[in-house]
Amino acid sequence: MTATIQKALTICQPYAELIRRGDKAIENRTWPTSYRGPLAIHAGKNRSWLEEGDEAQYPDMAFGAVVATAELYDCVRWEQLPDDLKENEHASGPWCWLLRNVIPIEPVPAKGAQGLWDWSRP
Repeated sequence: MTATIQKALTICQPYAELIRRGDKAIENRTWPTSYRGPLAIHAGKNRSWLEEGDEAQYPDMAFGAVVATAELYDCVRWEQLPDDLKENEHASGPWCWLLRNVIPIEPVPAKGAQGLWDWSRP
């Protein structure tokens, strides 16, 4: 069986979990990307973004694993977002990566990386 390679993005928890659940359709970055297409959502191992109660609220939250796939369909500056998206609680920019068609998957352990990286999906 041949592995499929696709682009991946490492995202700190609980934000990767929120994307996996369909509750977060905007990922904020300090840098833009011209890439559009399938994107593996990798939950990083770092726990520094967690707030008190996050682990209790999301007891099955994975770390160090790909937890979903999505379609990255646009990347725009916050100022370019439509008004309804500017008001989204997850939109802060400066670059907003817009996601749709999120498909949660059983967590697949993977080592993350900075920036966009290639993930070999088993």
